[in-house]
Amino acid sequence: MDAKATLVTLNNGKKMPVLGLGTYNLRGQNCVDAVKTAIDAGYRHIDTALLYQNEAEVGQAIREKIADGTIKREDIFLTTKLWNTSHEPAQVREAFDASLSKLNVDYVDLYLMHSPIGATVDSNGTTVLTDVDYVTTWKAMEQLLDTGLVRSLGVSNFNSEQLRRVLENGSVAPVTNQVECHVRLNQKKLIKFCKDRNVIVTAYSPLYRPGSTLGPEDGQSSKHPMEDARVVEIAERYKKTPAQVLLRYLVDIGTVPIPKSGNPDRIRQNLNIFDFALTPAEVVTLDALNTGERLVKFEMGLAHPFYPFEAEF
Repeated sequence: MDAKATLVTLNNGKKMPVLGLGTYNLRGQNCVDAVKTAIDAGYRHIDTALLYQNEAEVGQAIREKIADGTIKREDIFLTTKLWNTSHEPAQVREAFDASLSKLNVDYVDLYLMHSPIGATVDSNGTTVLTDVDYVTTWKAMEQLLDTGLVRSLGVSNFNSEQLRRVLENGSVAPVTNQVECHVRLNQKKLIKFCKDRNVIVTAYSPLYRPGSTLGPEDGQSSKHPMEDARVVEIAERYKKTPAQVLLRYLVDIGTVPIPKSGNPDRIRQNLNIFDFALTPAEVVTLDALNTGERLVKFEMGLAHPFYPFEAEF
């Protein structure tokens, strides 16, 4: 085992590793291999979803690493998610059971509502938005805890007001809100809101998708953050890669990043961020890269009353 993430205690007393492997867009044997590589490297937190169409492969990789003695099931913190087309309360248990069956494990550590926007698939196979209240969906999810098949519940892509409604109307508090979070969209207001309510922010797309550029053309923020002189300088100071600096920044501002990679070297490098920490001044330097621009915009939900991304945070 090359490295190990520190742990954060969730609001229900359970512990979650402070870095995980994201698996969006990992498919087939590539997904199996990536998850096995991650586990061998020391990852103990794996994130998937029904939407990613790889729950079976993620589960296969975990089972194979249990079978070869690398891990026990209780060593792994496994997350999957309820998709928008199963927000009707009567659909929640069936959707969860389908995910659990694909994963083929005894239980899931964390089950998230993937977004606050409900939808259905009509007879033509077209996805149509519905007006199901996510609070109603959440209450149905709470019942899953009684089965023992889910250890913790959370949400994803919720803004502060939507999270507030769940906290005020549910019986169980979400342990996390998984949102897009990176140096270009550092979510500091939402992080503070969540921290004040003992909800962890999990950061997806933490490395801002290599090859992407966003933001004003000021000569620095128009570059990918990994190429930004401020990031490169800090990386050189610590003898780390720019990616490691960007991930450490997210840990230091209070999130749990879940970088996705299928590259074995990068998988290992992404976990190797727990032997250094940024100074407050370096965090302020990286704060300056924030532009507030999103990579994930959920255009299909723009007209929905629960569209989450028009709020300030």
